[in-house]
Amino acid sequence: MTEAYIYDAVRSPRGKGRADGALHEVTSVALSAKVLNAVKERNGLNGEAVEDVIWGNVTQVGEQGGCLARSAVLASDLDERIPGLAINRFCASGMEAVNLAANQVRGGAGQAYIAGGVEMMGRVPMGSDGAAIAVDPSLAMKTYFVPQGISADIIATEYGFTRDDADSLAVESQKRAAKAWEEKRFAKSIVTVRDQNGLPILSHDEYMRPGTDMQALGRLDPSFKAMGEVMPGFDKVAIMKYPHLERINHIHHAGNSSGVVDGASAVLVDEPSLIPRPYAAGMLVDVYAGIIAWQ
Repeated sequence: MTEAYIYDAVRSPRGKGRADGALHEVTSVALSAKVLNAVKERNGLNGEAVEDVIWGNVTQVGEQGGCLARSAVLASDLDERIPGLAINRFCASGMEAVNLAANQVRGGAGQAYIAGGVEMMGRVPMGSDGAAIAVDPSLAMKTYFVPQGISADIIATEYGFTRDDADSLAVESQKRAAKAWEEKRFAKSIVTVRDQNGLPILSHDEYMRPGTDMQALGRLDPSFKAMGEVMPGFDKVAIMKYPHLERINHIHHAGNSSGVVDGASAVLVDEPSLIPRPYAAGMLVDVYAGIIAWQ
């Protein structure tokens, strides 16, 4: 079996996923195309140099619908004969795109693939595509559906994670992110997003808050307490499924949870090659593909 390797990895800076975020003016297909162009230019990809572009995104509606992968190829400078596959495995969509590309190489279906994904949450709000598990009562009640934030609070309650635990992790994460940028650890992978005149829109992660401390986080209200305890009352649904829990401890808030951000990223997955690649040094990583069950 042929092994699969990552030869290059690029990403846009992460913008705030709201109307005043720096990337709000950039469409999902335009940002995807910019990232694909970066992979093409950095690696000298000409013609049908890759078998496919496998692109993950969660909210596949509106400008992110209609096989965004194929639209991104057509909007980019890649050869128009390269197809595109759009996939959705919720928050693991981009990772699963890489898994699929690696397994295609391993299985001999093709030699090289571009894999990654995009999510413009400031333009295409999370949940705007609807979901049977959320809106169909027959399925929602069968599965004891609760939103992801409530699920995170259930996990914290089940395994004894406190708000201080989550807050301290968030503080450390912000510090490490700032340090990584100061040390230019992302210099080889970040693609500055520019407008049609070539002027920079965003060149750094906009979501960082290096001055975050425990006191500031302590002043934030829990994000999911109201929807859990009051309306629509998801805590009652959760306790129906997990009756050993007396109550749900709502520890998560905007400061210690994953950010609502806009961004795109891509990797070049290929079989071992003797052809020199300008960005391959230090980035040759054997890919192990696993599958995550996600509700």
